[in-house]
Amino acid sequence: MTDDIAPFRAIEISQLAQKMRRDGGSIIHMEFGQPSEGAPQGAVAATINALGNDASMMGYWESAPLRERIARHYREQYGVDVGPEQIILTCGASPALVLALLTVFKPGSRVMTARPGYVAYRNSLRALSMAPVEVACGAEDRFQINARHIREAAEAPDGLIVASPANPTGTIIPPHELADIVAACKERNVQIISDEIYHRLSYGIETHSVLSYDPDAFVINSFSKYYGMPGWRLGWLVCPKPYVSAARARVGNLFLSPPALSQHAALAAFDCEPELDARVEVYRRNRVLLIATLEKLGITDVAPSDGAFYIYASIAHLTDDSIAFCKKLLAETGLATAPGVDFDPENGHRFIRFSYALTTELVEDACRRFTEWMEREFLAARHG
Repeated sequence: MTDDIAPFRAIEISQLAQKMRRDGGSIIHMEFGQPSEGAPQGAVAATINALGNDASMMGYWESAPLRERIARHYREQYGVDVGPEQIILTCGASPALVLALLTVFKPGSRVMTARPGYVAYRNSLRALSMAPVEVACGAEDRFQINARHIREAAEAPDGLIVASPANPTGTIIPPHELADIVAACKERNVQIISDEIYHRLSYGIETHSVLSYDPDAFVINSFSKYYGMPGWRLGWLVCPKPYVSAARARVGNLFLSPPALSQHAALAAFDCEPELDARVEVYRRNRVLLIATLEKLGITDVAPSDGAFYIYASIAHLTDDSIAFCKKLLAETGLATAPGVDFDPENGHRFIRFSYALTTELVEDACRRFTEWMEREFLAARHG
């Protein structure tokens, strides 16, 4: 199965963009879900303090205060009780996903995911000799898995990876539908892994943790998105109590421990909510600006962007090769975007994803560049 692992095309676009920047080009990075403003000020200050006061704590280490603070977060944010012993700190959300898969499934296990969906779901499953069961989810499903997909599957999958808000679409599963998904999984003995790394990034529909409906679900989260710390490589897994020992055995052997310095910073990041919530309001404005720009250019087939910081838009009327489209756009404008084929190998060649986790000034510049390029490349020819 590992021979079927495809490259992450957005990384290729990013590498091209970085080379252009080194050569003096002006680049706007919209290819990754990577907040442009970095870690909040309190987290940076805590890092400096930790370096100055206790360099001996920079070894292999898992912060008990941070695990306790994350457990408290689940009580305060969702009203669910999670024990600190259930919190396993990881080097970002990606190892948390691998850890969950290895803990609860075996080679050959079949795990359902939505298509379009995050590229690493499909490829991590294949790398671990598991089988992704991708369900085509279009506009009629709001690009999300629902309970019907589970109940009507000819063969029940062993597991389900659900993401709300989702990548690449930003769509959120409403609470009643999330509860119905949990009910359907219980009916068919399907283990849930919930990717909740975009929680607290929503623009109307609130984000609900699957733990409110299923205390036996695995939950993945990270400091990379809302907290603005992607390069600090710190995430966590909420592990169901029966699996804690097995998960800890695996994480110790495969990953040891996450960066100690990042753990000091993350504990402080929980006290930076005013700064971080202000960024969400920036993203809210950016979202409106980008959607309006796309609509003016005739790009109106857009997935519901309820949360996260993505616009997943159809460019089927312009091209059937999203990789070539993104490369040409980058080469001629310095605007880096993600080809939809990363997220949907069957239909994604007609889609593109924009990340608007930037300052509004950068998004305004991106909209200007994209508008000028579109008018030159497509609209002028159409009206000529």
